[in-house]
Amino acid sequence: MNVIVFEDDGVLQLFPITTGRPAYAIGCGSFRLIDWLTEIEGNLVGLVRSYLETLQLHDYPEFQQRLDPGHNLTWFINARLVPSVSNLKRLYRFRDHALQHQPELSSPGRVVMTRDGWAVTSAVLATRELIGKSAAELRELLVDFGDPSRSSTILIDADLKLFHYPHEVVDQHLKTLSENLQQRISIGQYRQHDTGVFLGEGVSFGPHVVLDPSAGPVVVEEGVSLGPFSLLRGPVYVGRHAKLSEYAAIKDHVAIAHHCKIGGEVEASVIEPYTNKQHHGFLGHSYVGSWINLGAGTCNSDLKNTYGTVNAEYGDRKVSTEMQFFGCVIGDYAKTAINTSIFTGKIIGTASMVYGFATTNVPSFVNYARTFGELGNLPPEVIVATQGRMFARRNVQQRPCDIQLVHDMYRVTANERPAGLSDQPLTL
Repeated sequence: MNVIVFEDDGVLQLFPITTGRPAYAIGCGSFRLIDWLTEIEGNLVGLVRSYLETLQLHDYPEFQQRLDPGHNLTWFINARLVPSVSNLKRLYRFRDHALQHQPELSSPGRVVMTRDGWAVTSAVLATRELIGKSAAELRELLVDFGDPSRSSTILIDADLKLFHYPHEVVDQHLKTLSENLQQRISIGQYRQHDTGVFLGEGVSFGPHVVLDPSAGPVVVEEGVSLGPFSLLRGPVYVGRHAKLSEYAAIKDHVAIAHHCKIGGEVEASVIEPYTNKQHHGFLGHSYVGSWINLGAGTCNSDLKNTYGTVNAEYGDRKVSTEMQFFGCVIGDYAKTAINTSIFTGKIIGTASMVYGFATTNVPSFVNYARTFGELGNLPPEVIVATQGRMFARRNVQQRPCDIQLVHDMYRVTANERPAGLSDQPLTL
């Protein structure tokens, strides 16, 4: 079977999480959707935004470049699908139900589909109807599938969960981490260090490390360094070659991706690869992207003084998260200065640099120092230079596609920035 993993317009509503990554690469519950999809037998094809196509080619080689006409059927899967064990089971059930309609799919225009509102979540149809179509034509076809008046559609209620807003990544992470870790334990090559504690090869311990699985498993991948007096309270996941500083307090529902350096207090959060939070400071109920550096003393609030549910602002819309605890979402390449304070429910844009108090959402590619009366533009050349220095420190090669991605992210986030911002450095 051909399998097309597709991004729809909903990925734009997930900025800044999806500004520089395909939606199938969102970390949630210690997994990404792509981690599940590589287990599917068939010809895997990725349909992403045009400016991410080169990145996909380099970083996700499991995707093929074209459909295989030797497969009679093609299975569409929305890239915004939540990467949880239960969601994956529902996805396979949908596929099995769709295959029961295989004789009907031989008729022109027939499709078996499940949707979330107007969004197509998953669909199966005959491959011959897709051969030769461009990416734009495939997207138009998906929009056509979502039309509820389409008479040739066979609808199945599969109850598949999609991400719609950035805060939902945090919410779904809290709901799925425990079951996802049980799946990791069942399929992984871990050494059971103690009841509920599972370690990969080459994990190093400083003195007086506390691993507490009383509320959920502790899973630590290969090559992780656990600093002296650090605490890991499950459910918690630490990716390969991550490093925890001395006295780090990694509390329940934290997933730290590979090659991160983490210290201070962290609770109920997703941290993507190559991010640094080495120093003291609190991070809670938040999503933190890749290649981020949080300065010493940076803290966020994840609870309102009224103890009410947190509202988040996305553009000119205010959305109730229906969460009492929600901290912040921080886009890739963002940086915070020492003692930065991020107010409850704020969105910190891609490649922004934040100083003082973040009392409002922060646009992408800006110097944000409203505490000191300053807000300035950050040209992509500055971020490219910073990117090169960061990559070199981690022995990662800066490729032309990485440089181009910075310029593309600057372009697609232009509407976030106020007009007339100066490119001059701050005068702090």
